[in-house]
Amino acid sequence: MKKILFLTGTRADFGKIKSLISILENNSNFEVFVFVTGMHLQKEYGYTLLEIERCGFTNVHTFENHTHETTMDLTLAKTIEGLSAYVKDCRPDMIVIHGDRVEALAGAIVGSLNNILVSHIEGGEVSGTIDELIRHSTSKMSHVHFVSNDSAKNRLIQMGELSESIFTIGSPDVDIMFSNNLPDLETAKKYYEIDFDAYAVVMFHPVTTEAKHMQKYADDFVTSLLEDTHNYIVIFPNNDLGSNVILQAYEKLKNNPRFRIFPSLRFEYFLTLLKKAQFIIGNSSAGIREAPYYGLPIINIGTRQQNRALNADIINVDYDKSNIQKSLSIIDTHQTQASQNDFGQGNSAQLFLQSLEKVDIWKLNHQKQFRDI
Repeated sequence: MKKILFLTGTRADFGKIKSLISILENNSNFEVFVFVTGMHLQKEYGYTLLEIERCGFTNVHTFENHTHETTMDLTLAKTIEGLSAYVKDCRPDMIVIHGDRVEALAGAIVGSLNNILVSHIEGGEVSGTIDELIRHSTSKMSHVHFVSNDSAKNRLIQMGELSESIFTIGSPDVDIMFSNNLPDLETAKKYYEIDFDAYAVVMFHPVTTEAKHMQKYADDFVTSLLEDTHNYIVIFPNNDLGSNVILQAYEKLKNNPRFRIFPSLRFEYFLTLLKKAQFIIGNSSAGIREAPYYGLPIINIGTRQQNRALNADIINVDYDKSNIQKSLSIIDTHQTQASQNDFGQGNSAQLFLQSLEKVDIWKLNHQKQFRDI
């Protein structure tokens, strides 16, 4: 039996790996451990540990990596310390991490320096912020790569990774997007006490490399929403540097009947609400990944998703208030259709399981090699 340790630090990465955890939990060849840290344990962001606990996974361990000085380097250091202690207890054969957060980098560092195979979900992708540096660094510290598409695979090969260590499985959240277990719209709206019929979704995150400008960006964004006429479901940003100024700007939305503001939403409920929204606005990857699958109009603001696979239907605008307002004035007539983006067909968990069941993956050399092109 192989011991597999999954690391999750945010509601976003948990949505990506939930189906992968579940399929291994139900397979007697694997013993699953889940290391929960980061935003999951912060009350101001919805204490989303509760969402993980609802899944009933067998082995869940929590570790608080939040520091009073919310700098990413200190969060990285603290996560390494906590995870290092935990892996010495459960002794996993593989650590599975996702994406471009410092928690993922911590998982790669702990695994590779303790001679444990590290599997990285959704490496090889590009973006416009510090996230890209973290993602590529994490890939170089990982032994196995589960990527969304061939473009990501080719980038990893360009970075010197071995092609036999790269498995294309799509984006795992697509599994949940088209599952039969999503709640209906009425159930989701009742659960979150959302009274309006028509609404859009707001997800606006800080860009760490633009931290000194984020207050103006956030204030102008909120002003644009206030001067608009749509109803909005607003979801808190992640907790990167600059999130505090976005939360301060959101204070202006409180007690306004056009806005319902949430620290977090349960992933399945979020998908139902997103699917039925008029559009999504902000700079979340949900506008690049999930929204196009649902045929949703998208207003993408600023640089956070720069260079990522952008669907042609996306309206891209800069941070200028007048440009945001202009995009809002035309969004209701913006025609879109559901697109089969290059992020898989909803069978990522099955492909992930098949890869782990093959002997070859466990024979990969723990000593990383660089392959020249």
